[in-house]
Amino acid sequence: MSLSDNNHPPFKPREYFVLTDAGKPVFTSRREDGDSDTLSCTMGLVQALLSVFIDDGDKLRSINSGELRITFLLRSPLYYVCASTWGEPESVTRTHLEYLHLQILSIVTAAQLRRIFERRTNFDLRRLLNGAEPFLFSLLSRLELDLAMSTSSLHCLQLDPNLRSRVADALVPITKMKDTLYIILIAGGRVVTLVRPRKHSIHPADIHVLVNTAHAPSIYNSPASASWIPVCLPKYDPATFVNAYISFLWKPEDNGIETSSNAESRGSSSSSRREDGRHPPNLSSDAAICLMCIGGGGEFETVRSWCDSVAQKLQSQGTLKVITDAMESGKTHYSVSQLAIPGLRHFVYKSRPDVQITFPTFEDPYDSRDEVRRIITMYQTVYDALHAKSGQSGPLKLQCIRTNKEIVMGWITQPFELYIVLSPRLPKTAVINAANAVTRWVKKEERNLLLRDAPVF
Repeated sequence: MSLSDNNHPPFKPREYFVLTDAGKPVFTSRREDGDSDTLSCTMGLVQALLSVFIDDGDKLRSINSGELRITFLLRSPLYYVCASTWGEPESVTRTHLEYLHLQILSIVTAAQLRRIFERRTNFDLRRLLNGAEPFLFSLLSRLELDLAMSTSSLHCLQLDPNLRSRVADALVPITKMKDTLYIILIAGGRVVTLVRPRKHSIHPADIHVLVNTAHAPSIYNSPASASWIPVCLPKYDPATFVNAYISFLWKPEDNGIETSSNAESRGSSSSSRREDGRHPPNLSSDAAICLMCIGGGGEFETVRSWCDSVAQKLQSQGTLKVITDAMESGKTHYSVSQLAIPGLRHFVYKSRPDVQITFPTFEDPYDSRDEVRRIITMYQTVYDALHAKSGQSGPLKLQCIRTNKEIVMGWITQPFELYIVLSPRLPKTAVINAANAVTRWVKKEERNLLLRDAPVF
């Protein structure tokens, strides 16, 4: 596929709406000072439009008008809507709406929703979600640029495998913690390690919901050293809550050192509110180190004491300091220049068996927010074509887009998926050689880049 012109229009903020099937507003990403009457009219119009299709035994997936696409997702009793002019495939905004649904289910379970609306079809759900809006705004900000969420994968912290193994061994729970589901250590917004029962795996979407919840301002900025949060993991069990113990072992402001994530947040947001009225993502919280213990029982004191002992162990052994030093020095990231591949600008590598991705930092010419948005949208376009996510006749093994600015190629095999950005001047043979070189480099470095052989109990 060849595109002669790649001048992307300005990235106007996407708009998101959630309403009940009775037309009651639940959530909107619009400015808080927006006209409430206009919002109610918009919600009513959406509900009426969707009802026409439902009455005919059909579903409305999207409406296209010029650059604008309006995508709909029906998860009764809730309807989700996204309006976007970014030019991304329909599957991208549909994925955003699915995540929005999962985040709401983490607060109000599917069983609760069903019972509530069976009794009162015109129930105002905003009463139950009061105070939960920051979680939803935070999620939408993450979805904008999070490649792990786009590819339904985990993004792990680059770390020495021996160090990762020592951390994992420290997180194996004691026998008294009988109802423990998952223990996760997050650093820099990425997974360091994950310990789980032998019979249970965890869906990436549930991890993204947990990470977003833990790093929301109300949790991160809490004066308490740790928090207990009831949370529903929709992919694990959409009908019940589990208990999440969230403890921040280290925060970047603890020692006054500015991390790369902190600096980035200051560069991308000069005020506490973005141009679209949303709160910006809390990137300083993403730079922190967070321990999460998820369980279904009521062993609150046992879990708290055990987590405290883990924190002390990581501290006394110097493990925590090694991780924080690596984060502050930039050793947990890598540059595309380290691969020394001519014409290579960026890539995303997904290990399919591990359901994990790795990619270098975004650098020149992709060092501005809009350029990152543009190249991520191109990645999403290729990903959509390979996986036939938007109604194509079938999946592809290889897809290449050539523009006047770059070449973007996607390649899918049994063990991996590769999305690669290169100079537009490279011939076809050089593109293939570069792709092969990237896979060889990742294979050589995978023990540092990916989480392998995490302990089970």
